[in-house]
Amino acid sequence: MKLNTITENIRQRLGIAALNDMQRRMSSVTSRATVLLAPTGSGKTLAFTIPMLMGVGAPGRGVRAVVIAPSRELVMQIAGVVRAVATGCKTVAFYGGHPMHEEVKSLSVVPDIIVATPGRLLDHINRRTVDLSGVSVLVLDEYDKSLELGFEDEMRRVTRVMTSLQRVILTSATRLDELPAWLPAVKNPEVVDFTGLTDAQRQVPRVNVESPARDKLDTLADLLCALGSDVKSIVFVNHRDAAQRIYDRLHRDGVPVGLYHGGLDQPERENAVEMLENGTTPILVSTDLGARGLDIAGVDAVIHYHLPPTPESWTHRNGRTARQDADGTIYVITAEGGDIPEYVEWDRSWLPPAAPAECPLVRSRATLYLNLGKKEKISRGDVAGFMMAKGGLSVDEVGRISVRDHCALVAVPRAKAQAVIRAVASEKIKGKRVRVSLLG
Repeated sequence: MKLNTITENIRQRLGIAALNDMQRRMSSVTSRATVLLAPTGSGKTLAFTIPMLMGVGAPGRGVRAVVIAPSRELVMQIAGVVRAVATGCKTVAFYGGHPMHEEVKSLSVVPDIIVATPGRLLDHINRRTVDLSGVSVLVLDEYDKSLELGFEDEMRRVTRVMTSLQRVILTSATRLDELPAWLPAVKNPEVVDFTGLTDAQRQVPRVNVESPARDKLDTLADLLCALGSDVKSIVFVNHRDAAQRIYDRLHRDGVPVGLYHGGLDQPERENAVEMLENGTTPILVSTDLGARGLDIAGVDAVIHYHLPPTPESWTHRNGRTARQDADGTIYVITAEGGDIPEYVEWDRSWLPPAAPAECPLVRSRATLYLNLGKKEKISRGDVAGFMMAKGGLSVDEVGRISVRDHCALVAVPRAKAQAVIRAVASEKIKGKRVRVSLLG
């Protein structure tokens, strides 16, 4: 693809009027091997997508580009960006938890671009459902995280079959200590380093919130109440059981909160992210699984309930807010006697006021679940029209709509959710019976 076509697609389909400095720099890089170092939230996905698409050539000639990422969440986020920009090309996403038969079916027309986790792509290679011999561009996104998770052997075996490889791009939010010797192309890579864009330089306020007790739950609740329902927040903890305990307490208190960790099924995690995005649950309690790969627009606050265990965790958690030069605030909850790592810093301290008799956090939105999706030829426009024509909602009352393979989620006013469900109980979309239920 030509650069002017790519930038026009970015403008029209992603609403980004101009590339940032890093994206412009990557669009001019022509080296055989490139290492891109940049903080989370800086537009790294677009930065590597631009040169990747410039190197794939005309569509319809087999798989020409592959992006490997360490998590299914990151794969889905990258695939969404690539699909929006790579008009005329077929892009598929492969990851664990996604039905294999559907992925195989998606290969009935050979894709131009594959975005995948290492293990799932190797599974397809072993099943001989994909041919990667014609791949010319390979992106290893968040390569350091892939190593940390033990994916080096899978990546080595996958790249072994890429016999036509012409270009490799590796990315990381932190500096790489080692490069893969099994990729000859990266022996003398060009390094594009934007890691100097620190939190301080991005002017993201960092606030210390002191807890009077070692158990910080009451302080967290007070902080969330002080921030209010309009502030979209992610609360980071270090362990699944802690995430569940905090979620249970907040949910019991009526706080609109979601839960995200590796012990949940993939649909549960996707639902939690969607309900954060659409405003149903503007607060998400997450382990560090959510510190990478979640590209959620408008996260106003990152709250460190537990201190991050590594400098990389501090960097990646903080990168969930103030993305692409948007505003955001970082909160660190500390208790007396706790050890503060040297990489954890703040600009000021603040003790939130005691929670009022009634916390102002309210559930103003609800998410409805429809059991039809893309595979049933249902679009966002179909869902919006159905909600207005059959559900009795006005155009302003139909919120964010997400359409997946076999389902759709739509945000509506909570006060009208049950009335909508009753109104559409016997209705159809495009002649297909649809079941609508309350997701949250």
